[in-house]
Amino acid sequence: MRIVGLTGGISSGKSTVSNLFKAHDIPVVDADLVARDVLKKGTGGWKKVVSAFGQGILQPDGEVDRLKLGQIVFSNPEKRQLLNRLLAPYISSGIFWAILKLWLKGFKVIVLDVPLLFEAKMDRWTKPIIVVWVDPETQLQRLMSRDRTSEDDARNRINAQMSLDLKRTKADIVIDNTGSQEDLKEKFKSVLFEVTKPLTWTEFWLSRQGASSALVSIIIGVLLFRKVYNSDSKL
Repeated sequence: MRIVGLTGGISSGKSTVSNLFKAHDIPVVDADLVARDVLKKGTGGWKKVVSAFGQGILQPDGEVDRLKLGQIVFSNPEKRQLLNRLLAPYISSGIFWAILKLWLKGFKVIVLDVPLLFEAKMDRWTKPIIVVWVDPETQLQRLMSRDRTSEDDARNRINAQMSLDLKRTKADIVIDNTGSQEDLKEKFKSVLFEVTKPLTWTEFWLSRQGASSALVSIIIGVLLFRKVYNSDSKL
């Protein structure tokens, strides 16, 4: 099984690349979607966060107001770190089970879409690592346009993440998304080719088919060992 790491920064175009993978029938485990699930009303993550940040972050229906919570943590590094610590166990568990389900279905290539791939040390389990990159000014303008937010607020959100320039130094593949959507789709073709090339032996043995083959080999080995042992014991 090949677990591809996909990361980037806010408004870099990572979600667009993620959707391109889905459009080509490659399953994507989206950490943001997992994070939304662990914050649903009544869950363990919800209880931890409400206890730490108070009832003021809740909507009238009891669900977490993600926009309000975001405004709190993006302007305060200590509170952002606290939120990450509270949710990390639940998110990592959710990601694990999502990957396991896809592995059991026999998928050989899975894309792990994680904004904090490097910060959470999840890059150790992914290969290749893809970083969707844009220059700082393009990132700022896209974020302000997308969320209709002020420059200060946009900068706070961007600065709350590891810089894209640093992330690109840690990547195996960098997708420069400063151009148009058509440019991105064209660049994606070569990325898709790289990601879907034949599995290495290590990746194969981590796939369900490989695991099954390994199990058969072990069983045959045990049977042969027993046969040899029994023959030797009769001599």
